[in-house]
Amino acid sequence: MQNKFFLIISAIIILLSACSSATEPTEAVVTNKLTITSDAFANGQSIPAKYTCIGKNISPALAWGEPPAGTQSFALIMDDPDASVGTWVHWVLYNIPVEKRSLQEDLPVTGKNIEPNAIFVGKSSSGDIGYDGPCPPSGTHRYIFKIYALDETVGLLPGADKGELLKAMEGHILAQGELMGTFSK
Repeated sequence: MQNKFFLIISAIIILLSACSSATEPTEAVVTNKLTITSDAFANGQSIPAKYTCIGKNISPALAWGEPPAGTQSFALIMDDPDASVGTWVHWVLYNIPVEKRSLQEDLPVTGKNIEPNAIFVGKSSSGDIGYDGPCPPSGTHRYIFKIYALDETVGLLPGADKGELLKAMEGHILAQGELMGTFSK
């Protein structure tokens, strides 16, 4: 009887440890919504060429609404879920100061300098730091800009990738919003 009990407890421990060692962090389901918009395109509409690889490849201006109480910073991730290699990350920003409600067009990349109120810039799937505009090889792709209101600043240095950022944000997302634009060459 003790051997059966020991085997059952061992199996439960193994199952629990397997579940907790997931390699890819997942985005939490958040019920608080945060509105995000752009003057460059409306939700579900085409992103102008100016913001893509066939144009100037500069980031569009973005704006978002008031976050919930307790917000300490914002993070932004832009990715393409339609890429043939899996989701392609185009832009990662974090530790956006809580006072900000917008990002200017052609947001400058400050490199790895950590200045007061600096926005930390992460890596795209291409390995570059900064904005990597839409550039689908074929067809029409969706590009999703996700804004997150966080209850803390993220404890990562500049240059983190999306996976590192998602892991650092786990349990700290107060609200989020999405803006989706499309593009085809």
